[in-house]
Amino acid sequence: QVSLVESGGGLVQAGGSLRLSCAASGRTFRDNAMAWFRQAPGKEREFVAGISASGTITRYADSVKGRFTISRDNVKTTVYLQMNSMKTEDTAVYYCAARAARYGSTYSYDYDYWGQGTQVTVSS
Repeated sequence: QVSLVESGGGLVQAGGSLRLSCAASGRTFRDNAMAWFRQAPGKEREFVAGISASGTITRYADSVKGRFTISRDNVKTTVYLQMNSMKTEDTAVYYCAARAARYGSTYSYDYDYWGQGTQVTVSS
């Protein structure tokens, strides 16, 4: 069993930065691929970024490539999402997800554990 708790969300102006954190509990973190998804009002949940269990492979949605960076600390069992040059369209609830596999996926149904989400609002 894996428990995920996100933090770091909030209100930021366009062009600004935020760093989200996802603290994981459970003995399998080092074997779990991790990802961030987001869901804006009235829209489906979408993949944002993912990272393999070892941290050597990352993947990004085209909409955030070059602006967001995903990373993980397997000692602290925490995954991060650094968000720079933020846009109003980045406004959403951001969710951390863990997959019971070493490599990730861009599909939400491939993930086994989810956090409760953290609100990110980007103002113009």
